[in-house]
Amino acid sequence: MCGIVGAIAQRDVVPILVEGLRRLEYRGYDSAGVAVLNGDGHLDRRRTVGKVKLLAEAIEVQPLTGQRGIAHTRWATHGGVSERNAHPHFSEEGIALVHNGIIENHEALRTELKAAGYAFHSDTDSEVIAHLIHDRIKAGDDLLAAVQSIVQRLHGAYAIVVMCCSEPDRLIVARQGCPVVVGEGEGESYVASDVQALLPVTRAFRFLEEGDVAELRTGAIAIFDSTGHRVERPLHESELSADDVELGQYAHYMQKEIYEQPRAVADTLTERFAGGRALDAVLGPKAAELLPQIRSVHIVACGTSWHAGMVARYYMEQYARLPTTVEIASEYRYRQPVVPAGTLFIAISQSGETADTLAALREAKRLGYLATLAICNVPASSLVREADLSLMTRAGPEIGVASTKAFTTQLTALGLLALILARHNGMDPERETDLMAQLVHVPEMIEHTLKLEPQIREWAQHFKTKQHALFLGRGAAWPVAMEGALKLKEISYIHAEAYAAGELKHGPLALVDADMPVITIAPNNELLEKLKSNLQEVKARGGKLYVFADPKAGIEPSPEVEVMHMPEHVQTFQTPIVYTVPLQLLAYHVAVLKGTDVDQPRNLAKSVTVE
Repeated sequence: MCGIVGAIAQRDVVPILVEGLRRLEYRGYDSAGVAVLNGDGHLDRRRTVGKVKLLAEAIEVQPLTGQRGIAHTRWATHGGVSERNAHPHFSEEGIALVHNGIIENHEALRTELKAAGYAFHSDTDSEVIAHLIHDRIKAGDDLLAAVQSIVQRLHGAYAIVVMCCSEPDRLIVARQGCPVVVGEGEGESYVASDVQALLPVTRAFRFLEEGDVAELRTGAIAIFDSTGHRVERPLHESELSADDVELGQYAHYMQKEIYEQPRAVADTLTERFAGGRALDAVLGPKAAELLPQIRSVHIVACGTSWHAGMVARYYMEQYARLPTTVEIASEYRYRQPVVPAGTLFIAISQSGETADTLAALREAKRLGYLATLAICNVPASSLVREADLSLMTRAGPEIGVASTKAFTTQLTALGLLALILARHNGMDPERETDLMAQLVHVPEMIEHTLKLEPQIREWAQHFKTKQHALFLGRGAAWPVAMEGALKLKEISYIHAEAYAAGELKHGPLALVDADMPVITIAPNNELLEKLKSNLQEVKARGGKLYVFADPKAGIEPSPEVEVMHMPEHVQTFQTPIVYTVPLQLLAYHVAVLKGTDVDQPRNLAKSVTVE
């Protein structure tokens, strides 16, 4: 959730550190700080509560320079939001440290360190790590050995970067359960929690594995595994550029990313089908052996990715005819699932570092599923590296905390997967070709849907003063409604819930009145007439309906019903992706009218890398 940046060079690294933090703002944070080894060989730092721009202003007022430095954006867990709890943390003015994650045994370690004479200047679990390292150096270890020693005592998740006055020629990095990447430049070395932070200075990255400790020097990086042995991690050349994460003509990243969806969906399909068939090989070299053995599917994910999994259940059962269950990752980890023979385990995550989803994958590997498959947007992520099979979503960088193109590309990838599984389960070739053609036309349909933005902006005016909203859908449109409700609540702070429309009379109808807008998804499918009956129930209770409808659905506007016509000829297989887009735009424009922080909503982070 927090952001880390570090650099060691023969020039002032403060601009690199501050720009890196700015590029990590999407992750969510409440304070920021930078520490350097200055020209006198002493540690110097600046910390502020609030946005990175406030930190930059503080550095302008009190200049800070150095050729070795670390920086951090913090999301408060242990200890409140304050400058004293902001990172970097010092120990005895000789050690500086930044830390992502949670140290579960910090209280016992704190008691031990206090008994040894250490004074604590923050309420964080992170300061414990700095003092532990200092204690080992005092006992005779060098910085690398000290870090390798103390990480054995830490229970929980961490990514740490440390520098030391007495060893100014290196930074030490360690990782367990939290992502971290090291970057290589011309005579310079870098570290960050995300490659996006370092794109202005390098595209050459190595991703640390669980338990790795790395030593960064000017122009040299050494990596050691959890046993202390020197290892090589593959060098990855990022295809991203610094411009890929700039706003351009758009007011917010969320708006930009909504408009990037036609291209992102097209990219997710590119080179993955031929002759009207989705290609097995897109899942990896083990696919040919495993696909014929799959008899059922178990999908695990969190948040938006869980909604994608809920849609995929309809795909898998309707088209591939495979029994499918979908579960929230944080719940899966704490029960004892029964695994039928031949079950494919699918983990969905935008970042590939979602703590609960990653832990669920590891538990699944222990439980003996036929195979594990990662649906992910980050090729070098932990989830992808650890799964047997993988399918990349190709959404590109997504900066806005509220997922948009990550969701629609997940649905696209899951649609491809459903067609692959359907073929291996006996789908008629002509049917597969037809469905593949439908998927290929989705980017064009999204383009048409984006033209509804002016009308959606007008609808948003109706929601500006509302406190609650209800979303309805049937079939695969129900999880799409769930995603629409999530978008509205997370960026506009309007309380929003989604229900399968058939459940109205089982409770939600009690909430319906003139002050409860009801947003409904009405594609022209076999459930349309039943949905119309549900809408009549809302009208009869004085509710106001806002319906995204197929032009041939036969839903007419009236004082109680606002109707927005979607593109014509949207088929059932295409509906979840296409009908998601107007719900994203509605949430976006309501949030803009309410004046919230669209890209960085309160209390939320882009990637939840701790439990």
